Amino acid sequence: MIIEAHALRKTFIARRGRGKTEEVEAVKGVDLSVAEGEIFAALGPNGAGKTTTVRMLATFTVPTAGTAIVAGHDVVKEAAKVRERIGYVSQAGGVDENAPGLENLLLAARLAGHSRKQALVRADELLATFSLTEIAGRPVKTLSGGQKRRFALAIGLVNRPPLVFLDEPTTGLDPQNRANLWDEVRALRDQGTSVLLTTHYLDEADALCDRLVIIDNGLVVAEGTPEALKKEVAGDVVTLRVDDLAAAERLLAAQPYIKETQPQDDALRAYLDDGEHNLAALLRALEVEGLAIRSISLDRATLDDVFLRHTGRSLRDAA
Repeated sequence: MIIEAHALRKTFIARRGRGKTEEVEAVKGVDLSVAEGEIFAALGPNGAGKTTTVRMLATFTVPTAGTAIVAGHDVVKEAAKVRERIGYVSQAGGVDENAPGLENLLLAARLAGHSRKQALVRADELLATFSLTEIAGRPVKTLSGGQKRRFALAIGLVNRPPLVFLDEPTTGLDPQNRANLWDEVRALRDQGTSVLLTTHYLDEADALCDRLVIIDNGLVVAEGTPEALKKEVAGDVVTLRVDDLAAAERLLAAQPYIKETQPQDDALRAYLDDGEHNLAALLRALEVEGLAIRSISLDRATLDDVFLRHTGRSLRDAA
């Protein structure tokens, strides 16, 4: 494993005014393991503890408790050795907007211990890899959001790390640039680089990662492959809006083809096997009881259903 973390905790002291302070437990005991050469995601809403967890693993924040071995080294006792073997791309990107992209790369390479000649060679390699050569001399502030993120990713890879952390890598990007960045991340994995990314985008975690953990309120509430987690949610999902949700929930819970029901705001989600065939039976049952339908939809189970099952609320709403 490239990452082995056990019972990681982080407590901050928050100021509440008039000299008062309060302990805030941002991470409450996270366990996770990341294999070499895989894309691993920490999925959850903003404020769930994802970034704090990554910052502990990347040695930027010292854990309050727990242990973590990253790239073969202890994050507390051997922090400098960990930093030599990782790349880190924050939400902000870490790119000097006023300087040309090439200068950003050269500075990162020199800080990583390269000579000027080695820095130039490495910068040229990364510019070619991320299709940035033609815009390398332009100030970063003149570039598009997608181009800036590609420069940030290049900087994070300047020391050829076996592991790279990406904190919310596609926030603010349009769909095309998001898809392009996904391709870059997949290419890293294909070259043997391990990737741990944080995200609150359901489609990103589903499409991109090999395995994931769902983090909520500083705790891991689910872990596995996207497919395995979705299989935990029985079959298909019917989202139903009727005037009397309580009566509809009692009725559907009694049907043999309904595996589970879950209220959600002004709607009811029902999980059932073979939705395409059993939907007709569900509609008949509602009609017999005189429950008028305001809207109804049938979908496949998603990671949002997994989050809803473990937390009682939708990740889309929480995010």
